[in-house]
Amino acid sequence: MRVMIAPDSFGETLTAIEATAAIAAGWAAVRPGDQLIEAPQSDGGPGFVEVVAAAGGAVRTVVVEGPLGADVTARWLLDGTDAYLESAQACGLGLLCGPPTPSTARDAHSRGVGQLLVAALDAGARRIVVGLGGSSCTDGGRGLVEALSRVFGSVDAAVARLREVELVSATDVVHPLLGAQGAARVFGPQKGADPETVALLEDRNAEWVTQLQSVTSREVAAEPGAGAAGGIGAALLALGATRESGAQVVAQRTGQDRQLASAQLVITGEGRLDRQSLSGKLVIELVAAARRRSIPTLVLAGQVLLDPAELDGAGIDRALSLVGRAGSVELAMSDAYAQLRGLASAAARGGKSAAAG
Repeated sequence: MRVMIAPDSFGETLTAIEATAAIAAGWAAVRPGDQLIEAPQSDGGPGFVEVVAAAGGAVRTVVVEGPLGADVTARWLLDGTDAYLESAQACGLGLLCGPPTPSTARDAHSRGVGQLLVAALDAGARRIVVGLGGSSCTDGGRGLVEALSRVFGSVDAAVARLREVELVSATDVVHPLLGAQGAARVFGPQKGADPETVALLEDRNAEWVTQLQSVTSREVAAEPGAGAAGGIGAALLALGATRESGAQVVAQRTGQDRQLASAQLVITGEGRLDRQSLSGKLVIELVAAARRRSIPTLVLAGQVLLDPAELDGAGIDRALSLVGRAGSVELAMSDAYAQLRGLASAAARGGKSAAAG
């Protein structure tokens, strides 16, 4: 059997490439005769640069300001005149050097993402794709715009410079910036924000986006994807970006159609399979692509928080949980590679011990 192994990253525990290797090792241990097509994926979040780099180009590094001010070394890709940037490289949750708190949720910013944009422009990029997801900040992209303004002298000058290139916002979500489905209220708690901090972030973003829209003459707060990466999506849209599905960007660059054409089973996965996954995240995009070709799908996730009806509605044939196998979230995260390898082996045997949940 030809098995396409195509997971996203598992939060901060495994990159997409590491997750692919774990699943492949576990599956091959039980079914050594199967042909494995290793195709790590990304929807724009952590690991985006690593995944798209597999298709060619030169990975570059630049020192930028991290989410709390300390310098970090960020990786980005230049392939001809196409640049691929990753917001998580400059302001990802993994750069906090500890668990997120209300304090980090208030203070984290996106200035480093603006500095990444400057690096790509200075290198002569004509098309710049910014992968969004996994950020520690909820600043509406204010830091990004401030960084650009420092270099080019003003927001107007930054907008003019960016009009000279094709700017793409590659997002894993379609949430707006503000409101009940916006960046602060939906994603703020995941970044350490308590209710008081969520309200503060919402108010800040409402004030900021009004200023941004008045300068750029583009109303973006309600646009799909404006709430991505703590509102960096809103800033990019105001600066002239078009939004594309991060999963589709990766699919086109890595030749996903060709890989799917030869597959008889697709195994994908992510850290948390929940209702947010249903809003355009990679796993659901890939399942839909497999379903159009009548290819069965297996999802291996850190946690499976969808009920059987929701799984069936999403077209997922089977979903297994890493936490269900490990017995605790702590073990699933601390021993993620071995646990995922074991879960893949259990799936290959058709074992029932890998529980959902």
